[in-house]
Amino acid sequence: MGLNGIWIAGLAILLQQPVAPISTSGQLTIEHQGKQLASIERQDYGLPGTSFLDITKYNQLQKKLEKIVNIPPANAYIADRGNIVPEKPGYMLDHDQFAKLFYAYFFNNEPSNIVVPLAQVHAKVDSELLASIKEKPIGHYVTYYNSNNKNRSHNISLAAKAISNVVVFPGETFSFNQIVGQRTVEKGYLSAPIIVRGELSEGVGGGICQVSSTLFNAIDSAGLKIIQRYSHSRHVPYVMPGRDATVSWDGPDFVFRNEYNQPVLIRAFAGSGRVFVSVYSSELIEYKHRDVPSMSKKLPEEIVFKLQHVDRFADEGMESMP
Repeated sequence: MGLNGIWIAGLAILLQQPVAPISTSGQLTIEHQGKQLASIERQDYGLPGTSFLDITKYNQLQKKLEKIVNIPPANAYIADRGNIVPEKPGYMLDHDQFAKLFYAYFFNNEPSNIVVPLAQVHAKVDSELLASIKEKPIGHYVTYYNSNNKNRSHNISLAAKAISNVVVFPGETFSFNQIVGQRTVEKGYLSAPIIVRGELSEGVGGGICQVSSTLFNAIDSAGLKIIQRYSHSRHVPYVMPGRDATVSWDGPDFVFRNEYNQPVLIRAFAGSGRVFVSVYSSELIEYKHRDVPSMSKKLPEEIVFKLQHVDRFADEGMESMP
């Protein structure tokens, strides 16, 4: 309910009451799932010297409740064994119903109790939709890496999991940085101090550019619209020259838009020295395939240095190559 709606609802209730000053006494208890979330006094939510509600404090109360009761829905997804895991609905504060209950309390001069009213939020991707877009492959790409580099392999696996099962609807834009998020130690990313043919990795999260580059080639082979892509300043060994997509938090991003008539599904997996990215859609999709040069199965040349060597190269101003 917008600001005007809140005032109108409040005035409507107020006009139905006898013309008398609002009592400052009267406690309101707000509960959710049998637990008390808040206990407030009427006088704390009234504008001084008037019988009107302090909208700023009311909005603050709503935001506080939202942080506690709002649960986002969970999309359906394809598990590792290929089975579809059903979606789960989410819940959010029902603003209209809560406003009615709160105003009834505020203007009726009586103590009250409110059980937080919730509205169900449906998942954007349900099992039925997922089943319809998981069968027809429209793009695919594979790159290779040295699985003996444990930290880098770990980062590649994390980033691949982050983009897997993402559904991009017609007209929507996909951003690698937005989907994967910031690569931090708290999110499980590790430092991968490696030099690949003379270039230094980014440190924490090293290796994620191989995932974004594999994704780029798969998306390009599916004929989707590339909105933003940047190449490294030097050739990287895991894709053909000019076929990479460098990414960095608060820096270069890989972005594409789905201009087709059907949603597209991204499936990604990293393991045993290979990164797989496939793009699927409905049988009804009208798409144009692009030929993309495949990558050799030869492992990239990697030289692992100790951290002090990494620091030395960084001091010399070498460019990053995750």
